[in-house]
Amino acid sequence: MIVKAGAIQPLVELMQRDDMNLRESAAAVILTLSASASNKSVIGASGATPLLVQMLTSGSLQGKVDALMALYNIATVHENRIPVLAAGACTPLIRLLKDCKKSSKVAEKVIALLEFLMGFEEGRCSVTKEDGGLLAIVEVLEEGSFQGREHAVGALLTMCQSDRGKYRNFILEEGVIPGLLELTVQGSIRAQENARKLLDLLRDSPPQHRSGPPAAASNMLRSIAYDIAAHVDSAESGTVNARKMLTEMVQLSMEQSMRHLQQRAHVYSPSLSSAASTAKVFTK
Repeated sequence: MIVKAGAIQPLVELMQRDDMNLRESAAAVILTLSASASNKSVIGASGATPLLVQMLTSGSLQGKVDALMALYNIATVHENRIPVLAAGACTPLIRLLKDCKKSSKVAEKVIALLEFLMGFEEGRCSVTKEDGGLLAIVEVLEEGSFQGREHAVGALLTMCQSDRGKYRNFILEEGVIPGLLELTVQGSIRAQENARKLLDLLRDSPPQHRSGPPAAASNMLRSIAYDIAAHVDSAESGTVNARKMLTEMVQLSMEQSMRHLQQRAHVYSPSLSSAASTAKVFTK
């Protein structure tokens, strides 16, 4: 109702004032309004986007966070992503990502927004041109939250899929392989799938379509690890690195299998859980 009554335009005008407190207060209100799906297109078309991007650089810490969250909210609507990109969001986003803890909520939102923007060549170029831009994304892939790591591998996959010949070496040079191998066994279902796809794209040989049982997936990863490690290093050290990667993969796979067995054991013994719960009820 507030947006339909024309509340956005006065907020945009407040964000154009010299008073930073007024600007940040207006941004906080826009953030609140951007949480509603029905408001996102209106905000995206209001002229607020460049002002929010500007706040990523010039605002206080809270102002930057509010601007980031608002930009993420409106960018969930595809039509709003080009204005975010056109406002030059990639550079301040990368700088924000470099400065924050990679497992933080801020990093999670930044990398989610960057994943959206990797769908555009201008966004991909901005990341590679920014000093330490790709490295910051790789660091989120390695150290980020569960969701952050998923968005990081999604961003890198989108980049590599858009032009493998152009971006493959950029990604390899940032040491992404160990983190990707870990994600193939530790990440969410989406992260695991995307990590495997990206590993396949990073191989020396052209990527191939693969499907099959877990054993086939294991063979695929083994082949990928040797191909990539041999390409990045000399033949001898490449073999050593590949073996190290595979050792780590085996260890992670064993740990994951053990967790699955424990979960299955829990599922197949409901009577014990039920009895314990009943005992607790009657002993209160």
